[in-house]
Amino acid sequence: MEIVGLTVEHRDNPQGIDASSPRLGWKLVSEGRAKVQRAYRILVAGSRERLSAGEGDVWDSGKVASGQSTHVAYGGQPLSSGKAYYWKVRVWDEKGVPSRWSDTGQWSMGLLDAGEWNGEWIGYNVPEGEFGQAACCLRKTFVLLRPVRRAMLYATALGLYEIFLGDSRVGCEYLTPGWTNYSNRVLYQSYDVTERLASGANAIAVLLGAGWYSGHVAHIEPGFYGRSPSLLLRLAVEHDDGSRTDIVSDGSWKVSRGGIVYSDLIMGETCDARLEPTGWRHAGFDDSTWPFANVMEPYAGRIQAPKDDGVRIAQTITPIAVNELGAGRYIVDMGQNMAGWVRLKAEGQAGDTIKLRFAEMLDGDGVIYTASLRSAKQQDEFILAGGAPETFEPHFTYHGFRFVEIEGYPGELSADSVEGVVLHSGASLTGRLETGHSGVNRLHSNAAWSMRGNFISVPTDCPQRDERLGWLGDAQIFARTATFMGNVAAFYEKWMEDVEADQFPSGAFPDIAPYMPFVGGGTAGWGDAGVIVPWTVYQVYGDPEILRRHFDAMIRWIAYLQDTCTDLIRPDEGYGDWLSIGAETPKDVLATAYFGYSVKLTAAAAEAIGKQEEAERLQSLFCDIREAFIREFVTSDGRVKGETQAGYVLALHMDLLPIDLRPLAAARLAGDIESKGRHLSTGFLGVGYLLPVLSEAGYTDLAYGLLLQDTFPSWLYSVRNGATTIWERWDGWTAENGFQDPGMNSFNHYSLGSVAEWMYRYMAGIDLKPDRPGYSDFSIYPRLSETIGHCRAEFESVYGTIVSEWRIEGGSVSLCVSVPVNACATLYVPVLDNRISGLEAVTESGKPVMQAESFEFQGFEDNRAMFRLGSGNYSFVSRFR
Repeated sequence: MEIVGLTVEHRDNPQGIDASSPRLGWKLVSEGRAKVQRAYRILVAGSRERLSAGEGDVWDSGKVASGQSTHVAYGGQPLSSGKAYYWKVRVWDEKGVPSRWSDTGQWSMGLLDAGEWNGEWIGYNVPEGEFGQAACCLRKTFVLLRPVRRAMLYATALGLYEIFLGDSRVGCEYLTPGWTNYSNRVLYQSYDVTERLASGANAIAVLLGAGWYSGHVAHIEPGFYGRSPSLLLRLAVEHDDGSRTDIVSDGSWKVSRGGIVYSDLIMGETCDARLEPTGWRHAGFDDSTWPFANVMEPYAGRIQAPKDDGVRIAQTITPIAVNELGAGRYIVDMGQNMAGWVRLKAEGQAGDTIKLRFAEMLDGDGVIYTASLRSAKQQDEFILAGGAPETFEPHFTYHGFRFVEIEGYPGELSADSVEGVVLHSGASLTGRLETGHSGVNRLHSNAAWSMRGNFISVPTDCPQRDERLGWLGDAQIFARTATFMGNVAAFYEKWMEDVEADQFPSGAFPDIAPYMPFVGGGTAGWGDAGVIVPWTVYQVYGDPEILRRHFDAMIRWIAYLQDTCTDLIRPDEGYGDWLSIGAETPKDVLATAYFGYSVKLTAAAAEAIGKQEEAERLQSLFCDIREAFIREFVTSDGRVKGETQAGYVLALHMDLLPIDLRPLAAARLAGDIESKGRHLSTGFLGVGYLLPVLSEAGYTDLAYGLLLQDTFPSWLYSVRNGATTIWERWDGWTAENGFQDPGMNSFNHYSLGSVAEWMYRYMAGIDLKPDRPGYSDFSIYPRLSETIGHCRAEFESVYGTIVSEWRIEGGSVSLCVSVPVNACATLYVPVLDNRISGLEAVTESGKPVMQAESFEFQGFEDNRAMFRLGSGNYSFVSRFR
């Protein structure tokens, strides 16, 4: 076996973590079948040289008899602030054969004591009535007299920063340090800059912008958190002779205005290249006329290391069309709705001004449609310095767009001069899915692009208009889908700290996190994200730490729900099944269902982390809630109050119906869908569970009917009308009525894209077993459709790549699956009948399954033969009709 994919705290070689016992993980690959790990040995050293010599001077785990290859807690000497650590692992397989040592992994610790920063918060005088939206330039020149052994740079800001050493930008994160509620905490980043420094004169240069801190947040006027951005920085240099040099932010730094004369996350950025001080990032620049930086008030909140890797550039795309409107105006079509910005090349005269306006859609006249942006301008402006060719891109803003209107471009604009820069958090994509139906493929792509466009430091609702907020309801309904599409464990860990940090004293979770006071908290389906998201992350990644961290907050949430109900019935209030179409689910039904669901999941969380007494108490409470739900809302013939699709879906999914009424309720759900011509009516909260509930109840053909419906309202209606992301509303645009009310009409909003969960779990069949989190033991139970014809899904789990591919040809189905090393799966293969004779029409790799030695037949279920598979690649063919 070969060891690959080393991780620390779910991340690849992270810098500046604060976990005292980091969780280590690795993946295994092998050409063989049924390969498992039986033991491991981990070495951790304080230097790469010692590790290469086979020394684990910080921790030598010894040979540990264990199959665990994920979330192995570090168990060595106490870890030191700011220090780098190097590690490797080897494993022994099921035959006792050792692997080679892995490649070297690395992590570094952050500043574990707030007092280690040593420096001061610095900034500049913001004129009265302004909010720091003209970015400033901060710089410090210093001399290093001895060679550098190691140099770590730590930085944070109330606002946004970019750091340069010479002309080179430090780090690959953008919009740093990210968004938190600045009233309680701010994040910082750590950078290894050893190779960027030299003996002699050096300079640190920093751009400091407003960002979320002092710019617009949603529709709130600038300055919600504060007026003046500020920076805190420490450069810790270790020399070859053991001495140290510390460069910190303080009043000796110099400050000046620069070329960014206006910058705002919501509104856009204006950059005047004529005002950019030439060479200001270099040590030789003369800053004698610059004033000293202002020393700001100390920050009273917590300064914390981030849990995730921040916002990064994921890719760049080129336009598919550039259309001239006349008078020097162009419409550029990127071909894909996205979040990020445009990188523009131009050559012209000093003072030439190029304006870029961004939009998701064109109106009927072929010009950009901006009404749905509300107050967000989404406008960048670049003023040329003149002379040589220049390249412009913003620093402290981003936009949601497919189309760009460019005005004032000198000369003729071509596609080669425009590049779309795609930005998002959690840049590692883990899911791929392709079927025989082009519309379904586009729908899956749209969901993935909407996730990417809205994972910008927090899971936002939309990336374009004056909102971009971390709504909890949107996040929880999409969380399971997100775990298929991206490696989002660290991203959600970061955001769950935002959620808990803003939990109300009453125990209510906020409706948005970071919290903004123009909304409330405790809303059914929104506050429940405080339970659902940690549980989902635990289930998918198999790491109980997120449950331990947030369990007390979950318990406070349950107590709040109990305090605000009457006889275990939650009140008729909240947002309801947001943006449902032609149906109104009673809010007390919805709220009580989510109450029960939160209690049920919290009980399961308690059991997972060994709190058995709490688990039993909560399970008893759930049973009481279910009885109250049935008494209040359910009739003896299986009707749920309101008789809406969402009401039936929630009652079934959340286990709130007695066994004898479940088939009746499912039949009523199916009947409602059929009565609407196989159209759905659910909104945000019902849509994610709709198709899974149908499949679980035996209505997979109807689930496919809904998926493939392309008349309004349906998923494929937007696809048929050119969507490249998920629309906020089913009726965001219709042929009959055009655009919906621009007051709330985003075309990049992932909630309704939660259908992609069903694509992976049911269409492809890749699913967790309830009692085996993390995909160490999972099932592959594909639901077939001759209309689809074939489906291939790949999912990069914490153990490795899982593949499920099926193809129908005549009366036979071929199934190709891959199970990662150190994992196992149960495969369900369609057969002619549930008798041993049914296996006669099943082969694997061309051989009758009755002669198989590398996997095990386990019986029949629902005209499917169950096979127990160890790791490896398998190819089954079965005649099933």
